[in-house]
Amino acid sequence: MEDELFLTVNGQAISGWTHIRVSRGIERCPSDFDIGFTEQFPGEAAAVIAKPGDPCVVKLASDVVLTGYVDRLNINLDNGAHTLAMVGRSKCADVVDCSAEWPGFQIVNCNALAIATKLAGRYGIKVTATGQKGPVLDQINLLHGERVWDVIERACRWSALLVYDQPDGNLLLTNAGTVRAASGVRQGDNVQSSAVTFAHDQRFSNYRCFQQSVEVMNDVGNGGNLVGTAEDPEIMRPRLLEFITEAPHLGRDFNQRRATWEMNRRMARSTVLQVTVDSWRDSDGRLWEPNTLVPVEMPGSKLGDIGAPVEMIVAAVSYQRDPTAGTTAHLTLMPPKAFDPMPVLQFNKFGDVAPAPGSPPFLWGIESQR
Repeated sequence: MEDELFLTVNGQAISGWTHIRVSRGIERCPSDFDIGFTEQFPGEAAAVIAKPGDPCVVKLASDVVLTGYVDRLNINLDNGAHTLAMVGRSKCADVVDCSAEWPGFQIVNCNALAIATKLAGRYGIKVTATGQKGPVLDQINLLHGERVWDVIERACRWSALLVYDQPDGNLLLTNAGTVRAASGVRQGDNVQSSAVTFAHDQRFSNYRCFQQSVEVMNDVGNGGNLVGTAEDPEIMRPRLLEFITEAPHLGRDFNQRRATWEMNRRMARSTVLQVTVDSWRDSDGRLWEPNTLVPVEMPGSKLGDIGAPVEMIVAAVSYQRDPTAGTTAHLTLMPPKAFDPMPVLQFNKFGDVAPAPGSPPFLWGIESQR
């Protein structure tokens, strides 16, 4: 039964679906499903009782992969055929769709976990964090009509954290690549099909990160612009990217880190492997999960050699089944540096001079972790 999908809705566990797609990802929120049922005998489909808005749980065998709601129910009739399809999303659909609400539209002295908890709790979503909870934000302002997800994602980005939903429908704040799968992706073994993209159009030969003061009334000055640079040795023709960091008074080292991060992230995201494997699970029987490190041996795709696999991270996974292809998992893989957090944009508090030596640094409206 490890390859069977069960949809539990209104206390009824429904199986026997003819086509299945359940998708999850690091940069995908909410998770979603699209499943279909074809009637073989009169009255079969009518026995599937569900309507849009019903809470549901999706399981692959005994493993919960999505907890949420039925969004749509599609019923199709033609000559002698009766099909039913359901589309739904994780509970986090509400934080993505709905507006943020908080008294005074201002949250002060909270880290990313606390901010997400306050805003998502309005819609019955719990929030947890593995490891760091983010620095304390002095102040974050909400705009009328701004979605809950927009505020949470902004706070997590400032805090160098990833945020996405979990199988129980709640939110997780975490870092990239903290778990490894028991097995990987290997050409000639579990790979049914693959496609790899190597790109240069979003990469540059030279990166220059400028730092300039935004305190126009500052009578001390910062000695002019400071520049951090990085060079991509694989880009042979001149391609220059210049950008300005919003962080004054942090010195050349910060600019250097910011320029290097920009280069590394673009390099990593220029290699994307799409692969379809023959099982929803790794060699230990665990489901393929987003944010999992896997070894990749795909010499035919110019990715690693036999005996010397490269390590990539699962950016997204879709558990699939249809009458033609059977039961498969489609994985989107990238190098881990594609998800390295951006150097935190640190700012001094309001004032005319830089902080005294030894005093704690501050972010733009964000106080560093106490």
